[in-house]
Amino acid sequence: MSKTSKSAGAGEAADVSFGAALTQLQRIVEEMESDDLPLETMLARYEEGMKLARVCEAKLAAAEVKIQQLETNAAGEPVLKPLAAADQPESE
Repeated sequence: MSKTSKSAGAGEAADVSFGAALTQLQRIVEEMESDDLPLETMLARYEEGMKLARVCEAKLAAAEVKIQQLETNAAGEPVLKPLAAADQPESE
């Protein structure tokens, strides 16, 4: 696989939905647990799985921030409130 196609794959991973990324990640784990893969393939699957795990983590973090911002107005309708600096997740 060329470097161009590898970098295109990384961009595609970020565009995938949480559910699709999680499904792909589960498929990769099942493949890796089968013990039928050569080392090179296992390493490629691991790398792909780590990218998908980061995508899932980022989407969950974004959803968490959005949930923290939700509040209801006087009519009882949910509205977004600005995120206070103290509410922002710390970077690791």
